[in-house]
Amino acid sequence: MKKTQNELPEKDGALKSSLVTPMQRRVFLRYAGASAAAATLLFTTTSCDDDDDNGPMDPMAVDLGSGDTGILNYAYALEQLEAAFYTEVVTRSLSLFSQTEQQIMQDLKGHEGIHRDFLKAALGSAAIPDLEVNFSSINFNDKNSVLTTARTFEDLGVAAYNGAGKLLEDAGFLTLAGKIVSVEARHAAVIRDLISNGTFSDTADANGLDPAMMPADVLNAASAFITTKINANNLPK
Repeated sequence: MKKTQNELPEKDGALKSSLVTPMQRRVFLRYAGASAAAATLLFTTTSCDDDDDNGPMDPMAVDLGSGDTGILNYAYALEQLEAAFYTEVVTRSLSLFSQTEQQIMQDLKGHEGIHRDFLKAALGSAAIPDLEVNFSSINFNDKNSVLTTARTFEDLGVAAYNGAGKLLEDAGFLTLAGKIVSVEARHAAVIRDLISNGTFSDTADANGLDPAMMPADVLNAASAFITTKINANNLPK
């Protein structure tokens, strides 16, 4: 066994508690933004040597890591993308929407920002850096362009959490992922209804289930909007 910062310890009570204990929004925002609180979540971890035997890594790529830490960093990368998108929407596109729709967009921005900041604080020193995004293909002056992109991101987020859940070893982290994906599914539903009323559940299959996608497929789909190269080779399979 060797020391690494790529995998969460199996028994880190403080970190696990911070991830699964419910918080009021106001309390959480103070918590996530405080460096002192984030510092309490730093951790050292252990992993097997063969975790790194997944082929050469691009030296310019951001490594998500392995084990549960890798999956949380994967989720953190997607939350960065969504938070950045809705920040642009609120900054540049609110005039395209009705008053009710504007509040929805502001709520979505707030939710995604909370998800992003929470994961960053929880990961501590193991968190990947801020990613560079590329939204040049989106016309923020066109309502349809904004909404169809939002639908893409929300559907992708739901599929990503659904696919990654089985890769998590810690039940507490799976609980956390379940809480987040339930919110992402509500986002996807409201965006679909803004595009066409009554289509909120169109992604469900014949069994009433949303699709699941594995990390490699999700990251490939998201790559058009992320400039930073991401290495996911060490994620659990």
